[in-house]
Amino acid sequence: MKFTVSWLREYLEFDASLDELSEKLTSIGLEVEEIVDRAKELEAFKVCHVIKAEQHPNADRLRVCQVDTGEGVVQVVCGAPNAKTGMKAVFAPSGVYVPGTDLLLKPSKIRGVESNGMLVSEREMGVSDEHDGIIEMPENTEIGLQYAKLAGLDDPVVEIAITPNHQDALGVYGIARDLAASGFGTLKEPDLTPVKGQFDSPIGVKLSFEGDADPLPCSKFLGRYVRGVKNGPSPKWLQDRLISIGLRPISALVDITNFVTFDLGRPLHVFDADKLKGDIQPRFARAGEKLLALDGEEYDLVESDCVIADDVAPQGLGGIMGGELSGCTEETTNVFIEAALFDPIAIATTGRRLGIESDARYRFERGVDPAFVENGMEVATRLVMELCGGEPSHVVADGEGPDWQKSVSLRKTRVKELGGVDVEPSEMIEILDRLGFKPVDKGDVIETQVPSWRMDIDAEADLVEEVMRMHGFDKIEAVALPRLSVVAQPSVSPKQRRVRTAKRALAGRGMIEAVTYSFLPRAHAELFGGVNEDIVLSNPISSDLDVMRPSLLPNLVAAAGRNQARGFNDINLFEVAGEYHSDQPDGQRTVAAGIRTGLTSGRHWDGAGRAWDVFDVKADVLDLLEAIGGPAATAQIVTGAPQWYHPGRSGVIQLGPKMRLAAFGELHPSVLEAMKVKGPIMGFELYLDNVPLPKATGKTARDPLKVSDYQAVERDFAFVVDQDVTADKILRAARGADKKLITDATIFDIYEGERIGEGKKSIALSIRLEPSDKTLTDEEIDAVAAKVVANVEKSTGGILRR
Repeated sequence: MKFTVSWLREYLEFDASLDELSEKLTSIGLEVEEIVDRAKELEAFKVCHVIKAEQHPNADRLRVCQVDTGEGVVQVVCGAPNAKTGMKAVFAPSGVYVPGTDLLLKPSKIRGVESNGMLVSEREMGVSDEHDGIIEMPENTEIGLQYAKLAGLDDPVVEIAITPNHQDALGVYGIARDLAASGFGTLKEPDLTPVKGQFDSPIGVKLSFEGDADPLPCSKFLGRYVRGVKNGPSPKWLQDRLISIGLRPISALVDITNFVTFDLGRPLHVFDADKLKGDIQPRFARAGEKLLALDGEEYDLVESDCVIADDVAPQGLGGIMGGELSGCTEETTNVFIEAALFDPIAIATTGRRLGIESDARYRFERGVDPAFVENGMEVATRLVMELCGGEPSHVVADGEGPDWQKSVSLRKTRVKELGGVDVEPSEMIEILDRLGFKPVDKGDVIETQVPSWRMDIDAEADLVEEVMRMHGFDKIEAVALPRLSVVAQPSVSPKQRRVRTAKRALAGRGMIEAVTYSFLPRAHAELFGGVNEDIVLSNPISSDLDVMRPSLLPNLVAAAGRNQARGFNDINLFEVAGEYHSDQPDGQRTVAAGIRTGLTSGRHWDGAGRAWDVFDVKADVLDLLEAIGGPAATAQIVTGAPQWYHPGRSGVIQLGPKMRLAAFGELHPSVLEAMKVKGPIMGFELYLDNVPLPKATGKTARDPLKVSDYQAVERDFAFVVDQDVTADKILRAARGADKKLITDATIFDIYEGERIGEGKKSIALSIRLEPSDKTLTDEEIDAVAAKVVANVEKSTGGILRR
C-alpha cells in the first residue's frame, strides 16, 4: 500500500518528522518497506538562467550555453532544440547522478568544446516521459531554487506492508485512523454528507442469484445514475496522487474510482449508462458466457462466477474488473455508479481461476467495510459532480448485506498471559476505545463491539494483539529461556544430522544437489507408484502441478530433461527431501535420491568415458548407507525393485524381507519415453527413515585407526552353483567363514558354458586375510580356506571348481 505524506495529512494532523512517522507505522504493525523522497534525490537540480546560447562551432544540432546557476556562470553544451538565450531552465552540475538516463555527470569535451553540467528535460530527471526539449521555467522564477519543490515533488511516497489482519489499512483514511488511535496526530473525518438525488434512476438494481447460495456472492448493491457529465482528463491534484502511487491517470471518471479505492479503501465502478441494456442484475454467470474485460482479455465464465449483468449480457466481474463494452470514454455523458459488497471467498475463487489481479479484488477478498457502502456512494457522487458536472438520481439498491455486528470479550489477565507485558486495565480500555471497539468494563472482563472496518477480529487473542501493538511491541522484555540442563543439549537430532551427512556424502561422489518442488504433474506421479487422492492438491500454484510427489525421482528426471534440452548430457543430480504417500503424519518419509546419465567423464585425448551403469548407482547407495552409519556390510541385495526400474538391471537393499532400505538401477525406458527424456538414466532411492540408527556408545572421541603391521594374504576360489544363486549370497558365506581374519571378499569372474553344465554357473571370488597379531602360516591359511569352502557349499549348495 502506497501513499504520500501530503495525502496522509488530508486525514491526519501531525507535526512529526518523516523518520518519526516511519517508526510509528512500523511499531503499530504497518511495516514500512520503502520511502521514496524525490526532493532528496533531485536536491541538486536547480533553476538557472541561460545568459547566452550560441551555435556550436563543430555541430549543427548543438548549442553552447553560458548558464548562470546562482553560484556562478558555467558553460554547457546542449542539444535541446528549445535552448535559447534568456530562458529559465533546470541545471544539474557536474558530479550529480541523472536518474532518467542513469548517468553520472562529469566535466567533458563535446565536439571539442568544454561542457560542465547539463540542462535537463523531464525525462532525464525521471519525472515524466516528456523529452522534446529541456524544461522551461517561468521568466519570473528565482535562480537557485530547487526544481523538486517548485514542481511539487517534495512529497515523500511511503510504502507499507499489509498483513492479512489489516485490511482496514488498504486506504489512506484507514492508515490515518490507526495512527490517530496510537496517539500520533489528530484524525480528520472525511466529508460524508449525502448528495440529494434529483430524479428517479432509469436503471434499476436487482440481485438475481438462483439456488441456495449462502452467503451470496454479492449481498448488497447500490447504484446511482448521473446524467449530463463531461468526461476528460482529471485535475492535476488527482493525477499527481495517482502517479505518486504508480497508477496511470486515464480519465476523470476512471480516476475517481481508483482514487476512492486507495483513499478510503472502497472499490467502485462506473458504467457508461448509455451502453447498458435494461436494469443491473448481479447474478451467477451462465454456461458459455464470456466477458471482454477492461484489461483487453476475453474470459470464459463458469456458473459459479459472480457477474454484474444488464438484461442482455455480463458487463463486469463482480468485485474484480469491469467490462470493456460498458466502460467510460471521452464521449460518455451519462454514467451509472456502482458501490457493492462482495463475498471474499467468491471473489478469491473467481480471481484465482481466471488469474486476474486487480486493486478491487485485492480488497474485496480481504474484506471491505460493510457499513461504508452508502458512504462510498456519496463520496463518489460528489467527486463526479465536482470534476465532471452532471445531475444525480436517487440511489437504487438491493440486498441488506451480511450481519456483521459481533462482540468479543477480553479477560484482563490474558494480555499478560499471551503478550508477556503488564498493561493496566484502564490503558486496555483506553486503547480499545481509541480503536473504535466501544469497550465496557465488566469486572474481570472487558466487553467490546467490533467496528465494521475490523472484520478480522474474531477472538480474545485478536484483542490482545490490538492492545499489545498500541501499547508497544518494543516494551516486551527479552527473557532467556530456562536451561533444562547444566550441559547444553545438541540442537540437531541424529535424524537431522543424517540428512546433512547424506548430502555431503553424495556431493563428495561428484553429484550436484537439486532442490525441486514438492509437487508434480499427475501424469508423472502415475509413472512412479500411482496417485493417492489424499495427496492431490485442492489449490495448486499451477494447474499442471497438482499432486504431492510420491517419489523424488520424477522431478530429478524432469530436471535432467531440461538440461538435455540445453545441451548438457552428462548429468549427476541428487536431492534429499520428503516424499508423500498420504495426508497422515506417517505418510511422509525422508529419502535421498539421485540420478546419473551420460558419460563418467568428458571428452579427452586418451578416450571418452564410459556410460554410467547399474553398478555405479549401487556403489552410490552402499557408500551413502555406510556414510550415515547404516548396515552396509550386512544388508542384503536382492531383486524386486519398484516398477519404474528396469526389471533386469535393478536391485533392492534390505534388512530381511520386510525392511527395505534402498532401491537402485536403470530407470525403465517406458518411463523415460513418457516423460520425453533421453536415456538411459541410472537412479537410486535410499529411504533414510528405514535405516536404523547406530547404537549409542556414549563415546565422543573417534575410534583409533586400526592398521595391521603384518602381511595380508589373498586367496582365489571358484564355485559351481545353480544359476539362481546370487553372488551376494556366496560373498556372505565366504565372509562369514572367519569374520576376524577375512576383511574383504569380491567377485572377479562369472562363467557359464558347456563345461559347467546346463542350469549351472561358475563364480570366482577373491578373499583377503589380514592378521592383526602375527604372520599367518600356510597351515593357518589352508584352514581358513577350508572353512570358506565348507561355508559356501553349506549355504549355496555349490561345489568347489577344480
